[in-house]
Amino acid sequence: MTLEAKVRRRLGSLDLDVDLEVAAGETVAILGPNGAGKTTLLRCLAGLEPVDAGRIALDGVAWDDPGAGVFVVPEQRSVGFGFQDYVLFPHLTARENVAFGLRSRGATRGGARRRADEWLARVGLADVAGAKPAALSGGQAQRVALARALATDPKVLLLDEPLAALDAATRGEVRRDLRNHLGEFPGVRLLVTHDPIDAATLADRLVIIEAGRIVQTGSLAEITVRPRSRYVAELVGVNLLVGVARDREIELEGGGALVAPSAATGAVFAVVRPQAVALHRERPAGSPRNVWPGRVAGVELLGDRVRVRVDGPPALVAEVTPAALHELGLVEGAAVWISVKATEVDVFAD
Repeated sequence: MTLEAKVRRRLGSLDLDVDLEVAAGETVAILGPNGAGKTTLLRCLAGLEPVDAGRIALDGVAWDDPGAGVFVVPEQRSVGFGFQDYVLFPHLTARENVAFGLRSRGATRGGARRRADEWLARVGLADVAGAKPAALSGGQAQRVALARALATDPKVLLLDEPLAALDAATRGEVRRDLRNHLGEFPGVRLLVTHDPIDAATLADRLVIIEAGRIVQTGSLAEITVRPRSRYVAELVGVNLLVGVARDREIELEGGGALVAPSAATGAVFAVVRPQAVALHRERPAGSPRNVWPGRVAGVELLGDRVRVRVDGPPALVAEVTPAALHELGLVEGAAVWISVKATEVDVFAD
């Protein structure tokens, strides 16, 4: 079973033009900045937004094909949709919320309630079946929404930011539960997220959308090695520089240059891991090929590591220990020297 989608949809300033194919048993995470078209893509797949052009089909059966005059309404598509804010009916109990989709597809009241109770038990909420949404925690509400999406046995599961509304303490636990449920779901699985940790934990493949277009797709490891845009580089936590390579030297956009071991020529991307960026208060001795002065632009504490943004040119993000932060006096505005070994610069063609 395969979902094939060629989605062309214009909404205001958004011009969405995406081709996507997802097989059953595969979880695909859609990532991108705000306004990129991620939610609109899911809504088109679910039939909540019609496409202006293109075609959406499951196993060759068209759901939306304007050229052929085909449009299958949402309730007739085999889709389970989990909304970002869950959209639970406040006047209905958890059981009744889960049963709603079943009832709308023709199930009897008793059959829908029994099926709802089965799903609430599967997501660990049998004891709150009679509670209304106002009495549920964020994690419980997310599980109710997931149970509602899965209770109709859909062939396609669409989740829009399923963990976004949860606090940090709840997020990890619910993420683990969601991963288990996704693994048990045999159909096509797509989720929208802003969080690379969610994507890495839940998805087999990442699809990055910017300004309505797919800019990169692949596993997290593949994208980390070769990010194709600054957004992707920031997403996976590496420095991405753009320039023109001649022999071993890369002249960078915005000023500055890097020496790299690559023999590539022409337009290139250069990737530098933050851990490979060394900071010094004095110009370093020895023979590092890439050394230049900079100034600390920001400091971010991340557990036992510290990310330090340094203006150049070129500007880079370095990752140091808290001890090094203290020893070097790395505060905003401090003058520093930056060094990167040539062997730590990964280069690939634009």
